[in-house]
Amino acid sequence: MPFALPQARGSARPGGTPACHVGLGLAAVGRPGYITLRRDRDLPADRTVDALRARTHELLDAAYAQGVRYVDAARSYGRSEEFLADWLRARPDADDVVVGSKWGYTYTADWRTDAEKHEVKDHGLAAYERQRAETDALLGDRLDLYQIHSVTPDSPALTDRKLHAELAEAAARGVTVGFSTSGPAQADAVRAALAVTVDGAPLFRTVQSTYNALETSAGPALAEAHDAGLTVIVKEGVANGRLAGPGAPQALRDVARETGLGCDAVALALVLRRPWAGVVLSGAATVAQLASNLQAAAVDLDDERVARLDALAEDPHAYWAQRARLPWH
Repeated sequence: MPFALPQARGSARPGGTPACHVGLGLAAVGRPGYITLRRDRDLPADRTVDALRARTHELLDAAYAQGVRYVDAARSYGRSEEFLADWLRARPDADDVVVGSKWGYTYTADWRTDAEKHEVKDHGLAAYERQRAETDALLGDRLDLYQIHSVTPDSPALTDRKLHAELAEAAARGVTVGFSTSGPAQADAVRAALAVTVDGAPLFRTVQSTYNALETSAGPALAEAHDAGLTVIVKEGVANGRLAGPGAPQALRDVARETGLGCDAVALALVLRRPWAGVVLSGAATVAQLASNLQAAAVDLDDERVARLDALAEDPHAYWAQRARLPWH
């Protein structure tokens, strides 16, 4: 069975075709440092815990009011799980929000933007057990989806049978088990994860991958995952800000001008058109950005415009090399 989300309000494509869901990712607001471009203008100058807690709650309030019903956090997103848990306790009316989080990276920046390392990756069983306990302490029974963070083809999480057994136990207790991918070999990682089984049954029910106008290499594998019954969650649809604002590619700016909407909305609309996409994440850091992102469902992309945007795709190795050079700020 695919991972199910409650039906979001106001989520129809032009012509009445049902849209995939738009979710809210908390990577940009759960910690003071991240790699999104122009973030220095998006967050309060004084990025205290209380300031980012308030910003996160403001975004969650706005997202919920506009029909967003999936929220995505992670252990490595600073205090995102804590901020989300606080908001859920304050909003008992939001019991229809589906909550996802991720384990596999530990946040190590100690609330600094100039840390030498912001997160450390560990896909071992001990890391899972530690981080699952930390997530449970914050989110408890509100956790719906728990994902392995940034699986690559060489990740031990793909071959550790003891880990698989514990993940299967979590699934048996009602938590959906998924994985996310990163890097130029995302397609290989997706296909390797699809082959993971426990007692003959597929382990994973969701996959979260980077896919956008610049990085399309995972597309065929994500279509295969969808056909296999997994819900596909798309992250980084605006490429950490490269597809938003004045620095966006000219072709994208041209289509945005023609449609009268923002580059970010057009970039997300391109992802919304993919028949395998189940959830597309907004990584907004401000309420205005969120509102602009949510206009993606209203963007009219005809075949000619799609072809112009499809021509923006980069070699995945070049894309990920450029992403690795983005500063934490």
